[in-house]
Amino acid sequence: MTALPSLRQLRYLVTLADTLNFTRAAEACFVTQSTLSGGIQELERVLGATLVERDRQRVVLTPVGHDVVARARGLLSMAGDLVAVAAASGDPMAGLVRLGAIPTIAPFLLPPLLKAARTRHPGLRVALREDQTARLLERVLDASLDFALIALPWDTQGLRVKELFAEELWLIAARGDPAARRTRPTVDSLDPLRLLLLEEGHCLRSHTLSGCGLSESANPTGLEATSVPTLVQMVEEGLGFALLPEMAVRAGALNATDVVARPIAAPAPQRTIAMVARATTTRAPVFEAVSTILAELGARPARRQRAPRASPGVDRGRER
Repeated sequence: MTALPSLRQLRYLVTLADTLNFTRAAEACFVTQSTLSGGIQELERVLGATLVERDRQRVVLTPVGHDVVARARGLLSMAGDLVAVAAASGDPMAGLVRLGAIPTIAPFLLPPLLKAARTRHPGLRVALREDQTARLLERVLDASLDFALIALPWDTQGLRVKELFAEELWLIAARGDPAARRTRPTVDSLDPLRLLLLEEGHCLRSHTLSGCGLSESANPTGLEATSVPTLVQMVEEGLGFALLPEMAVRAGALNATDVVARPIAAPAPQRTIAMVARATTTRAPVFEAVSTILAELGARPARRQRAPRASPGVDRGRER
């Protein structure tokens, strides 16, 4: 009978591919470096191919190694699903669910989600991870995460996708800035040469550029922020204006600042909030339950009623 690689060996290889460092890979796998190295050497012997080129300075995957890593991720993902099937056989709404969310969603939706989930499904434990979209989807595919909360449009081919709700992007500008003079500015009235963006990798960057009719490679000001708080600070300093998701404005991202928010006249830039999972996920009941809570949080009137407390830059008269 032909010898087969073990899941442990495949995990060693995938972790090494992610870190390209034997010491860090061994630490991530909670084994010694010699154990990890020996496991990969045995994997190479079983497969009859060199997967890793190594010397004292660097670690490089061979072409065959890259192919094996891609297939190993799929096998490890299916193995994780197999364990989840057994664990959920007693109560599908109990146990640990690993949920990722992008930085422009996580601070605003995850706290109320945790509160609602604890009330409705007390047997469910939610572990959270905040990261950029591309890395979240990689973790969903390799079963490091069960689900991810992202903003569309984004390439989600091969994933199970449930659209939850749409929200507008609002203009934010320093008080007195020309961009904020209109109660409800139009996209055409905004000077693209003063548009501030998040750095590459954040989907809000592409949504902002698309909403303003600019190319994906554009960066009018040459300035980029690493996070929403940094973007707000740059706006407050008068370096330009930006677009911010409505949920961030409503949740208080502009509190204690001299930045005002303005809804944009139709057709306003929008993004769609969605939950994604592997197409083969065994946690379908949990996926649907969490999606239901998030859709309610996105649609409920209370989200709008929080604005007077949340953001001094929002005119209460426009909340009707």
